[in-house]
Amino acid sequence: MGGTLPGAQPAVGGARPADVLASWAQQTGTQAGIPVVAVQAYGYAELVVGRTTPSCHLTWTTIAAIAKVESSHGSANGAVLNVDGSVAPPIFGLPLDGKGGRQEIRDTDQGALDGDSQFDRAIGPLQFIPQTWTAISVGNGVDADNNGVSDPNDIDDASLAAAKYLCQGGRDLAKPDAWWEAILSYNAVRPYAQKVFDAANDYGQRSRV
Repeated sequence: MGGTLPGAQPAVGGARPADVLASWAQQTGTQAGIPVVAVQAYGYAELVVGRTTPSCHLTWTTIAAIAKVESSHGSANGAVLNVDGSVAPPIFGLPLDGKGGRQEIRDTDQGALDGDSQFDRAIGPLQFIPQTWTAISVGNGVDADNNGVSDPNDIDDASLAAAKYLCQGGRDLAKPDAWWEAILSYNAVRPYAQKVFDAANDYGQRSRV
């Protein structure tokens, strides 16, 4: 589902590692209609899990598709995606209070991540629930922008966390059943998964033009 990523060496000295993909991301982002900063983040996440979990076969287009459906690549609620990958203002979903068809999840983070001490809210461009973010990011090296902080409102960190989440459990996303299982584990709603599939397929086709 994706165009070919160039090989890249990790950045050093506190630089944003995804910047090594600037040239590829400029071309790919233009073709696919995705902000270049976001494409860098998705591509870098693919490179990282390609090294750490090569059997997963995750492609950047899957992460891009989830980000499109979840937040329009970090632009939901009037947010702006900055050149360093941060999103401002932070993106928070509606409270998971059981209303309006939403599931009910009582606060799990004392409001530390989502600013809500009563109910959890999905956070950031990839819309992680606080307890999921903590489980994936803590101890898993989710600091893709090399700034010493794991931040769900940073598209670099969020993309890498999503990649690690999708690849857990030994999944091989080159197999259709495993791919659908991974997306439905992210959000167990079939129409949601279909939107992600359609977006990933579209990005793959457009990036190969």
